[in-house]
Amino acid sequence: MLQKIGDDDMKGYVKILLVVMVLGLLLAGCGKDTAKPAENANYAVITDDMGRQVELTKKPARIVVTSASFLEPLEAVGGAELVVGRPDSKTRMPDFAKELPSVGKVYQIDTEKIIACQPDLVIINKGMNEKLVNTLEANGIKTLVLDMKSYEDVKREVSTLAMVTGDKEKGEQLIKNMEEKIAAVKAQIPQDKRRVSIIHSTSQGLTVQLEGSIAGSVAAMLGWENVASGTKPLEKNPDAAPYSMETLVEQNPEIIFVTSMGKLSAIRASMEETMQGPAWQSIPAVREKRVYYLPQELFLLSPGIHYPEAVETMAKCVYPDAK
Repeated sequence: MLQKIGDDDMKGYVKILLVVMVLGLLLAGCGKDTAKPAENANYAVITDDMGRQVELTKKPARIVVTSASFLEPLEAVGGAELVVGRPDSKTRMPDFAKELPSVGKVYQIDTEKIIACQPDLVIINKGMNEKLVNTLEANGIKTLVLDMKSYEDVKREVSTLAMVTGDKEKGEQLIKNMEEKIAAVKAQIPQDKRRVSIIHSTSQGLTVQLEGSIAGSVAAMLGWENVASGTKPLEKNPDAAPYSMETLVEQNPEIIFVTSMGKLSAIRASMEETMQGPAWQSIPAVREKRVYYLPQELFLLSPGIHYPEAVETMAKCVYPDAK
């Protein structure tokens, strides 16, 4: 015999049914949200070295670089196949980039050639090509301005480029490898604080390199003292100071390193002739032949991920048995 359902019981059943339906809709909604990211989500938000926040809505598929220094780090973090244009350069260039279209000389980048490459991202060298930013952005092309001069710059930019390619682990491993190589070199040499001077020689004359220069930062990594530390820099170059023979004699460095721009053989011949003068010969480092010429491929432009080689090269000048 069927039992009659009262009004109160019916109301209870309806309430239960409504609760079940609401829960079902909530669960279905949650499942949908986790399966698809929000349409406006960014692939990466990067603060570049001009302090700009650059938003990438997706992984770049076509990248142009205005400095060859970016090529090897990009390759190391899985971005070689993304590069579609690069500058002319006398420095080392990885094999993958040799046949890529050129966008001009490093100091004379051609905006039209960049645009012809149809990039969705251009990586620009700070201190050299910032003037390209407005034109490229006006053409709908994203830009990142990065500085690759010092070793700290290089480590930071490796992490940034790994964000661009989406391979954070490769970036972390590359930095770890560089740190280990530098530590190994430092472990092979005495820990005494050598007093060094770094002279930069060009066809225009001589300047003194400060801590922010490539050679200056390498010397600091080795724990050596740059005798020019604290010198007022040049107005247009914060990493260099005016050369003064009188000041150099007074500073009396133990070791002199020479960096150069131009034909190294000619610069070396000119420097050695100049050093025959009495003022130069009054410096023991010159008389005792502790003057070392550093290779341009590591000390003229940023060595990038080859900073460990630059550290080893400078260390071996003073301590030939360093490994």
